[in-house]
Amino acid sequence: MKISNETKVGALTAIAIVVLILGFNYLKGRNLTQRDDKLFAIFPTVRGLAVSNAVFINGLQVGKVVEMHEKDKNLSGIIITINLTKDINIPKNSVVTITSELLSSTALDIVLGDSRAFVTDGDTLATKADVSVMGELTKSINPAINNANKTLIELQMLVQKLSAIVDPRTQTNIQGIVSSLNSTSQSLDRLLNERSGVLARSLNNVESITSNFAKNNDKINNTLTNLDKASTNFANLKLDEAILSLKNTMTKLENAVAKIDSKEGTLGLLLNDSKLYDQLLMTNRSLTTLLDDVRVNPKRYVNISVFGRKDKKGPLQVPIYDSTSIQGRK
Repeated sequence: MKISNETKVGALTAIAIVVLILGFNYLKGRNLTQRDDKLFAIFPTVRGLAVSNAVFINGLQVGKVVEMHEKDKNLSGIIITINLTKDINIPKNSVVTITSELLSSTALDIVLGDSRAFVTDGDTLATKADVSVMGELTKSINPAINNANKTLIELQMLVQKLSAIVDPRTQTNIQGIVSSLNSTSQSLDRLLNERSGVLARSLNNVESITSNFAKNNDKINNTLTNLDKASTNFANLKLDEAILSLKNTMTKLENAVAKIDSKEGTLGLLLNDSKLYDQLLMTNRSLTTLLDDVRVNPKRYVNISVFGRKDKKGPLQVPIYDSTSIQGRK
């Protein structure tokens, strides 16, 4: 069956619209394949909470904050919109808290209740004051600070009483001690000065060295890797076999040189027997003479002329160029 062009255009248009809708929702952070229910919570203050912060239940992220806006113009509360991404049954008496741990960002934590009725899209959950580590730490620190302030006031009163009791000499000694402590503190301050202090410069140098090490970490790793590969390859080399083979070769070479140096074999005789050398020279001389005679008087050896005369000249007795003569050897 042939599909008309109008049908193709309509199908492509529908596909393009679907892709556009999916892409638009994806860019807005929505996932059409997951749960998209909305829950609300009202807090008097959000304390660092922001849009896109996570929402947890028992440590598992089940959604995120998608919107925050004021309840009214008097700012009596802040309404937080929660987008659930997991299909989890949340009892209606569950409580939402804002948590802010020491090493993590601010988030919402839903403490599940025991109700058999579950929340639905658009419900509002109850809220509770912060029970995070920071909150507990603040509650614990405040009494300690108050106690420290009281202790300092009592210590100040004790010092005033001691100043009234002790004699002038003791007061002078105390003032000298305080002056020495002040001088020591000034020296320590100069030592720890951020710009001119010796300790500060030393720490800056150490920081610069560690920074250079961090920048060249890849190069150091590559160098150590290459060194490890080179040492591994060197360890895998069969050095004992190579040395043994080299020794055998040297032994054979020594034997061959010894045979050449002796009168064993043709090469040894040639190098050590002068008679054989002279005989080879005479043979070469005779062969050279014969070749020169054939070249100069070819008719003596080959005669193909019917009417030509026979060459009656005698053969050459010496070569034209005698390379074996004593003068030639000199």
